[in-house]
Amino acid sequence: MTARSGRHFLQIPGPTNVPDRVLHAIAQPTIDHRGPDFAELTLDVLTRLKPVFGTGGPVIVYPSSGTGAWEAALVNTLSPGDRVLAFETGHFASLWRAMAEKLGLIVDFVPGDWRRGVDPAVVAERLAADKAHGIAAVMVVHNETSTGVTSRIPEIRAAIDDADHPALLLVDTISSLGSIDYRHDDWGVDVTIGCSQKGLMLPPGLGFNALSDKALAAAPQAKLPKSYWDWTPILEANADGYYPYTPATNLLYGLREALLMLEEEGLRNVFARHTRHAEAARAAVRGWGLEVLCVNEREYSGALTAVLLGAEHDADKVRRIILDRFDMSLGTGLGRLAGRVFRIGHLGDLNDLTLAGTLAGVQMGLELAGVTVDPAGTQAALEVLRTA
Repeated sequence: MTARSGRHFLQIPGPTNVPDRVLHAIAQPTIDHRGPDFAELTLDVLTRLKPVFGTGGPVIVYPSSGTGAWEAALVNTLSPGDRVLAFETGHFASLWRAMAEKLGLIVDFVPGDWRRGVDPAVVAERLAADKAHGIAAVMVVHNETSTGVTSRIPEIRAAIDDADHPALLLVDTISSLGSIDYRHDDWGVDVTIGCSQKGLMLPPGLGFNALSDKALAAAPQAKLPKSYWDWTPILEANADGYYPYTPATNLLYGLREALLMLEEEGLRNVFARHTRHAEAARAAVRGWGLEVLCVNEREYSGALTAVLLGAEHDADKVRRIILDRFDMSLGTGLGRLAGRVFRIGHLGDLNDLTLAGTLAGVQMGLELAGVTVDPAGTQAALEVLRTA
């Protein structure tokens, strides 16, 4: 092993860099999860979580990945043979579809090109045609981590309402929560799915479900098998600050600290910072003469930018060179985008200079990989950061 000076640049779209404050909080001694101190911690965390989701309703915290939170959303609201409407916006939307099918749901899957978000007009068309109201839920990934495309949830909600359709709206915010403006209550979402290791600046290990009254009302009729994921015993135990199983105590310490950091900066400022960094990253990509994968400006992601290379170049080779030469990790292309795309994560605990260093490393790596770029690209990004 050879020591390398400086810190590693972790610029994947999650897990993201964990701030020292959060690491120190996680390192506190573990306490009795049946004692009064833990109850105080739980109630404090559950209260502070609500503004991040934009909700006044309950938020459930699982010791799980985001995939577990997906499953919890499905099994608590749906029954075997129920139909759901889902959209091919990228790799993770496709995985969620596969999970729904494995659970015994019938998925009406709308194909896509992975460069656009969910089309609200298609939602309206599909639901208007469903005269018998056989579709029980609409599944949408808010920010598709594999593509850097953000679907327009308020317009999707409006499409459901305009069709006068009773379907539940289930939304994955795994790579948007705490990074991109999101409003569970105002946008009429029924279950919002989230996780800890992206905008919330924690290690992996916590999954979230934010619940509407409609989702809670649907739960008693849901017949998909569940035990660990069952909302009911968790909500009952949470009322007093506890859990019906052993919780991830030290991650909850870290979550409280991360929520305090978001409160101190102010959520509006957090979202504005992410928007500005995304604008700078796209300015660099355009300045280099390359292509942003997302083709609709209204759907640009504030959390990551996926860069599309020409067929003559291997995006994974670019990533390897950047890792070897500059000790920086970038996101790989997933599924059908393998080898064609690399992803720059700019979410979580990030500032202007970190982004500037990231883009400088990307530019040098592209040049070393033989990709012709205009060196003015990084300067274009710096101009955005300087003048914003």
